[in-house]
Amino acid sequence: MERTEPDNRSGASVDTPRAGAGEVPVITSLPSDAGDAPLAGRTRDTLVLTAEERRWGRRRVTTTAGRTLALALPTGSVLTPGTVLHVGPDWFVVVECAVEPCLAVTPASREQALRVAFEVGNRHFNLAVDGDRLLVPDDPGMDIMLTRLGVPFERVRTVFQPIGRAQRHDR
Repeated sequence: MERTEPDNRSGASVDTPRAGAGEVPVITSLPSDAGDAPLAGRTRDTLVLTAEERRWGRRRVTTTAGRTLALALPTGSVLTPGTVLHVGPDWFVVVECAVEPCLAVTPASREQALRVAFEVGNRHFNLAVDGDRLLVPDDPGMDIMLTRLGVPFERVRTVFQPIGRAQRHDR
């Protein structure tokens, strides 16, 4: 791989393969100027990721249009929905949230909501707020905990955008 200077179109650092290798952009940073003007006339592509996948900054991914990208983002990077990940000559890639299995908790009171949030965080799981509901990953440990707390919940498939950066110890 040859290291290039920031891409003229986007300001992102991209490692490009040497001649003869497949054309797989290696994303080492996000574009600095990816507003509407620089994207005009380019085809929009998406990279749909779960909440956990948006935390994996080093891996090979495939966009919805079938383009392959290699992520080599700095440790600790978290991709947020709506972020422009890469700007190509006539296309660009935007991060989107995947629909994933969650447990939707409907607390009866503010105190119950705080208790659920505390218990979820104490187990190093992520939590999202969706209107009057709290969302947690659909995990057997969360199911058992919510059942023991006597909190009403249901299984749903929805977008999961955690409010913090909990780090599970078992992954």
